[in-house]
Amino acid sequence: MYFKLIACDVFTREVCHCIARSPHTVDVEFTEKGAHEDSDRLRILLQERIDKTAEKGTPYDAILLAYGLCGNATAQLAARNIRLVLPRAHDCCTIYLGSRRRFKELFSDNPSRPFSSAGYMERGDSYLHDGDTGRLLGLDRSYEDFVAQYGEENAKFIMETLTLSRDANTDNKVIYIDVPETSQEGYASLCKQNAETEGREFIRVEGDIRLIRQLVEGSWSDEEFLIVEPGQRIRAVYDWEEILRVGE
Repeated sequence: MYFKLIACDVFTREVCHCIARSPHTVDVEFTEKGAHEDSDRLRILLQERIDKTAEKGTPYDAILLAYGLCGNATAQLAARNIRLVLPRAHDCCTIYLGSRRRFKELFSDNPSRPFSSAGYMERGDSYLHDGDTGRLLGLDRSYEDFVAQYGEENAKFIMETLTLSRDANTDNKVIYIDVPETSQEGYASLCKQNAETEGREFIRVEGDIRLIRQLVEGSWSDEEFLIVEPGQRIRAVYDWEEILRVGE
């Protein structure tokens, strides 16, 4: 098969590692890490990249997105004449960890907890990423507003994450995700040094690139990936399991 992959440049090492081992042909382009700072701008940028790919007429079997919901950046993205495929992930942290289950284990008490990785250490101005999940929506909306728009179960999840986001500045933990295949000597130590200088607790965990590998290998189970057919859009589901679904 022939794929186009659009990915954040923090995944450059992991993406290149997986593409080199994929049985398929994969053309890749990256967006800058800083684009995540404004989810609306990132959404516009991704839609532009999707549209330009579709307009070129290259016979891709799919456009792959190495992004999660990412602060609503992928919500409402539309597939044109080529289907889109992306992981069911809250943000890039889930992709680094390799599963929603692992993300929930480490971040359920504070989805906005800062984390880092080799990609975050070597790109941009900050060595940390503040999780997007706790900033999915504005803090000025009421529980009733969320129920009306998303239903009671989703509203409860949103209110929980927003409450945690308000208290994020009291969380002194920093998680460093060390991916075995792309681990770089010195980055974890530097992250630890920076964290301790700021009075933060440093926690090192092992990452897993299985989601990136499955993405470029075309192994898209419904449980872990969303496939958006031409004419459909991505809808956000603010929970721990589905996360994303197809809409018109």
